[in-house]
Amino acid sequence: MTIPNLLILPFPVQGHVNPMMNLSQKMVEHGCKITFVNSDFTQKKVMSSVTKQESLEESPTIKLVSIPDGLGPDDDRRDLGKLCDTVLSTMPSMLEKLIEDIHVNGGDKITCIVADVTMGWALQVGRKLGIKGVLCWTASATMFALEYNIPKLIQHAIIDFHGVPMKKGKFQISPSMPSMDTEAIWWSNIHNPTTEKKIFNYLVHCLQNLNLAKWFICNTTYELEPSAVSCVPKLLPVGPLLRSYDNANEIARSLGQFWEEDHSCIDWLNQQPHGSVLYVAFGSLTLFDQIQFNELALGLDLTNRPFLWVVRQDNKMSYPPEFLGSKGKIVGWTPQLKVLNHPSIAYFVSHCGWNSIIEGLSNGVPFLCWPYFTDQFYNRSYICDELKVGLGLNKDEKGLVSRWEIKKKLDQLISDEQIRARSLQLKETVLNSIAEGGGSSENISTFFNWLKS
Repeated sequence: MTIPNLLILPFPVQGHVNPMMNLSQKMVEHGCKITFVNSDFTQKKVMSSVTKQESLEESPTIKLVSIPDGLGPDDDRRDLGKLCDTVLSTMPSMLEKLIEDIHVNGGDKITCIVADVTMGWALQVGRKLGIKGVLCWTASATMFALEYNIPKLIQHAIIDFHGVPMKKGKFQISPSMPSMDTEAIWWSNIHNPTTEKKIFNYLVHCLQNLNLAKWFICNTTYELEPSAVSCVPKLLPVGPLLRSYDNANEIARSLGQFWEEDHSCIDWLNQQPHGSVLYVAFGSLTLFDQIQFNELALGLDLTNRPFLWVVRQDNKMSYPPEFLGSKGKIVGWTPQLKVLNHPSIAYFVSHCGWNSIIEGLSNGVPFLCWPYFTDQFYNRSYICDELKVGLGLNKDEKGLVSRWEIKKKLDQLISDEQIRARSLQLKETVLNSIAEGGGSSENISTFFNWLKS
């Protein structure tokens, strides 16, 4: 029997590479080989964040390869509109050449392409080369249902042909799903109309390949989003896709990271009282201006609690002179799942990216929600209003989340025993789905059996 050799292709940003690397690790555990395709730029970041690269080269099961994304080394890859343009004009032909080279040079033949939904064009490449395909959605099933129904949203005049909401208010994707605010239409939440149009057009292009996919794999569980999972055919919830901290292979496990993880924060957490620390992390793309950065710093002082704050290496802000920070630890990047799993962590101040939400829920940690863009606004309302395991931080009349708001909401969160209880209950539900016999675990087996056939 041939061992399935999957070509895994994430959209080249941290929040997509991570869960697809976790999926790769899961498939390796089931006996698959993986050819993981980064962009050249991403590959460089991933390799420089891993300290012991020698041990990587020897990994027989996950092979890291890369192709250009079409941007120059100094281009700003946070300009997602520009990135979408060059990905589409450059990567399809490069991917085709890569696969042909693998096959010509006697490498293991690629048996299936698992492409990020936002790299859906890859299934066209697969069809041309006679390789079957699957799409992987790295955000919530609800956001996938939203995209899946773009034609319907246009038809019902909820959005126009450029993806722009026609009017503010509530709408429903399907009668079985809760109604949603137009604020949840993630591609119109990027604070730049030109970029939003580019992303929407790119998205529509990728979605034209839905019919080529056997499955839509999604980083969620049926229990978390039953109505969304049920309203999209072929959707296979396999979440939570969590990184496994198997110490024997710690290096291979950090393969999806763009920045080197600072493990000194774990030693620091070991010295903090149980359930005392506020964990503050805003993902890989959030940017604050200096005024907002100051308010956050002074807000952390004001809470008078120990805090672990992730301030990325690309942050250009300076700390306000009156910031003490004496109760906290500031690091550039963390092994986040390990942090959230630590007994001293009490609450999570988060940008509400889906990976962070999945990791927070899997560890029973209540949220203070501070969304930045795209699907994060929907995720906030999902956490606060549907799951009721967190509180939202609100902006004042100047558009700032003030230090007083941070302190007020944290005090509220601390005094709400119900939120804590619901978080722990949800943790059990979510983790049961990946335990033996759980829904997500069964779905992974279904997928693997299909690959073997």
